[in-house]
Amino acid sequence: MANVAFYGGETVPLEMHKVRIVQKLSLPPVERRLEVINQAGNNTFLLQNADVFLDMLTDSGVNAMSDQQQAAMLVADDSYAGSATYTRLESKLRELFGMEWFLPTHQGRACEHILAKVLVTPGTVVPMNYHFTTTKAHITLCGGTVEELVTDAGLEVTSTLPFKGDMDIGKLTAVIAKHGADKVAFVRVESGTNLIGGQPVSLKNLAEVSAVCREHGIVLVMDASLLADNLYFNKTREDACKGMTIREITRAIADLCDVIYFSARKLGCARGGGICIRDRALYERMRGFVPLYEGFLTYGGMSVREMEALTVGLDETMDEDMINQGPQFIAYMVDELSKRGVPVITPAGGLGCHVDAKRFVDHIPQSQYPAGALAAALYIAGGIRGMERGTLSEQREPDGREVFANMELVRLAVPRRVFTLSQIKYAIDRLAWLHENRALIQGLIFYDEPEILRFFYGRLKPVSDWQERLVAKFRADLGDSL
Repeated sequence: MANVAFYGGETVPLEMHKVRIVQKLSLPPVERRLEVINQAGNNTFLLQNADVFLDMLTDSGVNAMSDQQQAAMLVADDSYAGSATYTRLESKLRELFGMEWFLPTHQGRACEHILAKVLVTPGTVVPMNYHFTTTKAHITLCGGTVEELVTDAGLEVTSTLPFKGDMDIGKLTAVIAKHGADKVAFVRVESGTNLIGGQPVSLKNLAEVSAVCREHGIVLVMDASLLADNLYFNKTREDACKGMTIREITRAIADLCDVIYFSARKLGCARGGGICIRDRALYERMRGFVPLYEGFLTYGGMSVREMEALTVGLDETMDEDMINQGPQFIAYMVDELSKRGVPVITPAGGLGCHVDAKRFVDHIPQSQYPAGALAAALYIAGGIRGMERGTLSEQREPDGREVFANMELVRLAVPRRVFTLSQIKYAIDRLAWLHENRALIQGLIFYDEPEILRFFYGRLKPVSDWQERLVAKFRADLGDSL
């Protein structure tokens, strides 16, 4: 990795790339932002991109491609069967992960669908370090249940622990003893926990999980969608990995797993996904679902151009100067917000900066979705689109009871190689202003609540006129500024 010190003493992330293609942005006036957030039902997913200045909703499918990825798209083989494009992608995955069998899919949740269809039956349980929304939904729809076994320290919002995504081995063995190994559909490790701050998993912990699984004959599945960030943290935070190359760490991780699946919208900076499988018999059990639900076995719902870009993107993921860009920008954002008293998850993880809404708006009860309210307020304050990762992202119990999340977070994703440092500084400034005026923010309530994955397309309204008062304060403090 390039080691560059600033003579003036500043500590800022240095981009190891240059920008060659740009997209024009617009920042609507604050009054327009108030209007459109209410048209969107105070759900940032329902905002039109034309009304968004900084889109920090997700890092999924919005990472910048390299020049080499774009060039590779021009040599794609459109053959329906026997495509050379597929062969190149399959070979790259076999090279990196050492697994013989590969099934392409259109994105990560398609992998979850197939895994659940094949491995989950009514009454089975899936232990994991922490759930992801669509993962849990696929498992429960097949009659299974999820056991979250992240270490207790993983749920501490402020910490210096370098691997808060680690699984508690004692809890894992207890779950297996309670249910019996035959009732454990599989064990899932999310390599980079999405819902608790992008916190990484150590190679040491993964080895311990793998040993338990192999002792009991249980399939170990890794969601590697956020692997790029996790690899950076393995390399920089874990003593055993500091002398290893990124390729060596990648293979060490893969060798501990039976199945690795991923969303290429995150890993590889393209659009697609896939499942890498060690065992041929398990591959054959899954194989039929690809042509049934996705597409033929050589494209699985992906564009061949995206497959070519993914092949190059996976290779670029082995470059530390590429994978460090997201974590370094996120760490800068977390550090600067902490200096200003804005509550954030520490240490900085991958994927994005995670603002702790429980502390930011501690006067809003969880029943009024504090993280959702804060996300709406941030859009009004700065045209910045973040994502609620709290109670709004949970599902109600079958009897209608609300499930209150362990954390109430607003995730501000930092897509790789997309934002400039001045744009990150703008987001920091608007968050700091909002924190000073946090008493104005109040809650939200549903007026249109879908039964499944409500956070994607449900609509809410404010409990009072707090948003109008926030706009008035913005004008009083910032005048004619956008």
